[in-house]
Amino acid sequence: MANERLRAALLQKGVSVAELAEAIQVDPKTAERWITQSRQPYRRHRFATASYLGVDETYLWPEAIPRDQVAAASHSEVIAIYPHRWTVTRDVWGRLFSEASEEIDVLVYSGLFLADDAGMVRLFAEKARSGVRVRILLGDPDSAEVAQRGADEGVGDGMAAQIRSALVLYRPITGVENVEIRLHDTILYNSIYRADDEYLINTHVYGTRAGNAPVLHLRRVAGGDMVATYADSFERVWARATPVGS
Repeated sequence: MANERLRAALLQKGVSVAELAEAIQVDPKTAERWITQSRQPYRRHRFATASYLGVDETYLWPEAIPRDQVAAASHSEVIAIYPHRWTVTRDVWGRLFSEASEEIDVLVYSGLFLADDAGMVRLFAEKARSGVRVRILLGDPDSAEVAQRGADEGVGDGMAAQIRSALVLYRPITGVENVEIRLHDTILYNSIYRADDEYLINTHVYGTRAGNAPVLHLRRVAGGDMVATYADSFERVWARATPVGS
C-alpha cells in the first residue's frame, strides 16, 4: 500500500521526490520506496522529512512511532494549565497573538471578552495588514447548537445576543485583507485560540460558563499528537462554516 500522506505532503509543498531526497541526503530510489511501497525510513530520516515538509512525523508515519514516544512528546506540548479562563492574564493573550507571524485562528461561540477588547481587535488588524492570516469562527446565533449552549450555561437567548454583539465589535476589521469571519453551527467541546504553533484551549463544561472553565496552554512539539488534534478540529469546522455576509 502506498503512503498517500507522504505523496500529498510533497504535492502540497510543490517538491519532487528527487528534491526531497537531495534535501535530506538519501538516494532518490530510497525516498521513492517510502511512497510506493510504504517503506519505513530510519528515525533520523523520518524527522528530517517531516521537518522539510512542515508536517508532523506522526502524520506521515503513525505506525512507526512508539506510543510511549508520542505520549512523551504530547506531554511536552503542555506549557501551562489554568483552572479558569479568567485566570489567564491579558499579558498571556497579548503575547500569544502579538508573536504570530503566519496565522491567528479563533474558534468560539461568542468569545465576547476578546471582541470587546479594542486593543486585541486592533492587534488582529495590524497582524492581518502585516500578512498574518486571521480566521475567526463564531457560532451562528440562529442555530440550534447556540440555543442549546445558551441553555446549558443558564443564559438562554443571551448566548445569541453575545454573538451578535461580537459581530458588531468585529466590524472594523471585516474589510481588512487577510481577515475572514465565518459562522458555524457545530457543537463545541472547547474553544480554540491559536497563534502559529501555540494554542490556548478553553474547555467547555456542562452547566458552567466558558470563562469559568479550565484552559490548556499548548505549543506544538515534533512527534506530539495533542496540538495536531485541535488543529484538525479547527480545520473541520472552518471547512463547513459560512462566511459572514454570504
